[in-house]
Amino acid sequence: MNEEKFSGKADIYAKYRPDYPSAFLDYLYKEIGFNAKSIIADIGAGTGILSRQLLQRGSKVICVEPNKDMLVAAKKELDGFNKVRFIEASAENTGMESHCVDFVTVAQAFHWFDGKLFKTECQRILKDNGKVVLVWNNKDSDSPIIKEMAEVNAKYCKNFKGFSGGAKTGLEAYAGFFRDGNCEYKTFRNDKTENEEEFIGRCLTASYAPKESSENYQTFVRELQNIFKKYSKNGMLTLPQTTRSYIGNV
Repeated sequence: MNEEKFSGKADIYAKYRPDYPSAFLDYLYKEIGFNAKSIIADIGAGTGILSRQLLQRGSKVICVEPNKDMLVAAKKELDGFNKVRFIEASAENTGMESHCVDFVTVAQAFHWFDGKLFKTECQRILKDNGKVVLVWNNKDSDSPIIKEMAEVNAKYCKNFKGFSGGAKTGLEAYAGFFRDGNCEYKTFRNDKTENEEEFIGRCLTASYAPKESSENYQTFVRELQNIFKKYSKNGMLTLPQTTRSYIGNV
């Protein structure tokens, strides 16, 4: 089941997964209509990376996450915020009240959902004219670094189907999810500069990456270390990355 893909990875996920650029958050709050009074359901919230950024802007956030490990980590990460609520549930059956949220956000998770069932659930829980925000941090596939990373993943990760679970990019990939095929597509630069520990740690957060108990774990890590040595300068490596968002009514 998809909710078990990240079991045992919550700690490294919370530590190494990148956040979303401030320009994207500014766009939500200045152009899309998010504000401090907004009630937002962050579906597939994981360890609460986007949830934290929304809470920091003053909004109320309901974190919906089916994986127990990830939800425990989210509660730990978001401890101290008083406008957050947690629900252990799937994206397709959140158990939330009907027409109770202004926005639904999905960060780095939509590709794991049943799109049709999730759309129906969004229609049920959103208030009138409420919008859905789908967002991904996508590695730039044309980069030599990213190409070598993909080769290593394909060699040592049996479930590797592409980064972000093989999620597609571009407006045409997700327009069909939105009402009448209408959505607003935006991109934001989100390059990340990391040291060796952070680079390897982030690679290990992937659902397909071998766990420490796997026989090919050490070999996988060594291959990543070789990539880091090849492309890093002064102990740091910049990974080219684009944040892509798709927003509209459903």
